[in-house]
Formats: sequence, structure tokens, C-alpha cells
Amino acid sequence: MSFPALADIESVRRGRAFAQANCSRCHSIDRTTRSPRVAALPFRTLHKRYPVETLEDALGEGLSTGHPRMPEFRLDPGQVGDFISFLKSLE
Repeated sequence: MSFPALADIESVRRGRAFAQANCSRCHSIDRTTRSPRVAALPFRTLHKRYPVETLEDALGEGLSTGHPRMPEFRLDPGQVGDFISFLKSLE
């Protein structure tokens, strides 16, 4: 039986904390609840629309969308890795 490394668990925890602070107002950030804003994808389904790895560049360069309610984000490399780890943990 293999267990995730403590570093991986901490990375997921930091990514979840970022999502809680910056994304949960609109998006569901867990495996079961609906998104508070109906049009906002639950993060658990994000990988069905986009390969999560492809978000790495966008998050580092500045993620912006076509609608004004979502703020632009630019994450440092460590934050990007943590956020991607968190998203993968929901798959």
C-alpha cells in the first residue's frame, strides 16, 4: 500500500486554502456540493473540460476570463503547483 508523501499532502492543503480564500465564493471546491454560482464549474469537474496540467502556464502568467465577476489571478510557481495538486486531488 502506498501513501502520499507528506509534502504532497501539504501541497494539496495549501492549494485548497488558496481555493477557499479566492474561489469558493463562486466555485464548489469539494467533491459533493454545488457551486454557489450556478455558472461556475465545480472544481471536481474541471479536469473533464481542461487537462489540469494545461492550467499551469495560465495560472503563472495571469488567469483572466471573459466575465468581470472572476478576478484575474497570477500565482507564483509554488502556488501554481499547490493549486494544481489540489485540483488533481478532486479527480
